[in-house]
Amino acid sequence: MELKFYSFDLKFRYPFKIASGIRTTTPVVFTELSVGGMTGYGEAALPPYLPENQESVIAWLKLLDLRDFNESFSPGDVISQLENESGDNFPAMAAIDMALHDLYGKIHNRPVHRIWADDTKHMPLNSYTLGMDTPAILTEKLKEAGDFSLLKVKLGGPYDNLIIKTVREHTTKALCVDANQGWNDEFYALDMICRLAEQNVLFVEQPFPKEDKKKYEWLFQRSPLPVIADESIQTSLDLDEAAELFHGINIKLMKCGGMQEAYRMIIKAKALNMKILIGCMSESSCGVTAAAQLASFADWTDLDGPLLITNDPFTGISYKYGRIVLSDAPGNGVEKRIA
Repeated sequence: MELKFYSFDLKFRYPFKIASGIRTTTPVVFTELSVGGMTGYGEAALPPYLPENQESVIAWLKLLDLRDFNESFSPGDVISQLENESGDNFPAMAAIDMALHDLYGKIHNRPVHRIWADDTKHMPLNSYTLGMDTPAILTEKLKEAGDFSLLKVKLGGPYDNLIIKTVREHTTKALCVDANQGWNDEFYALDMICRLAEQNVLFVEQPFPKEDKKKYEWLFQRSPLPVIADESIQTSLDLDEAAELFHGINIKLMKCGGMQEAYRMIIKAKALNMKILIGCMSESSCGVTAAAQLASFADWTDLDGPLLITNDPFTGISYKYGRIVLSDAPGNGVEKRIA
């Protein structure tokens, strides 16, 4: 098995602003795994709040030796070996995991979502993200949301009420709110959530800094809306504690290390009676389409990364009436655009 990788910068259509800052690009590293004339693709997306970067991902990938694996490989076997032999670099592991699953599906001429044996007839609502912005720009973004019936609104700053007011002046669509750790006072958070519950908001994601476990415990017992963990959880090992603090989790391949671990998280979260959101970083169609292979297990998805960038080097995921449409192409269903 041959491994290739290269760096790339994704460019946002609009400057992307959340509670922790604003940026216009996201650095990524793409991987290509080839064997028997077929190639599987993967992606490590690296927003600045992650500890990993392009240099550390590439350094990790350079240490891998996959030459002993041939067409008869199992993604689970390869991932298990890498987990045992390699240090923690979750985005890099995710990029390898995606490429392994994509390649495996192509070798066996099956879409990966069929390998997971899930029912893709009933896909959850997928959200369209609105980053923090001025009322004028928010109004333009709302027009571009098209037939998405669920909007994700970024809060956690001084203009939270104005943002909600602006959105509600233009649409009655269902909302989900992501504070990105931007709230610090539990009484303010509860007051906001009570008001949001009257605005057709379905859930609130990561209101406090991830270290504020006592605040989450307090809010968990009082919130009229589900509180979803994002930065507070990473892998399935975190879920027992999270079940005492949150009503649900946001699973991202970049956080947990890929599709294999994401599936473990889904099974455990369901056993703990937790809601499941499958999300993404700012990713291309390569990473988002891989995550979409697990979408039918979720209560909601937030896999709109390709819609927010201008230079997507892959084709893959598509949407219809605000829901993901999965391809029956072998593998993850992604294709590399011709440069």
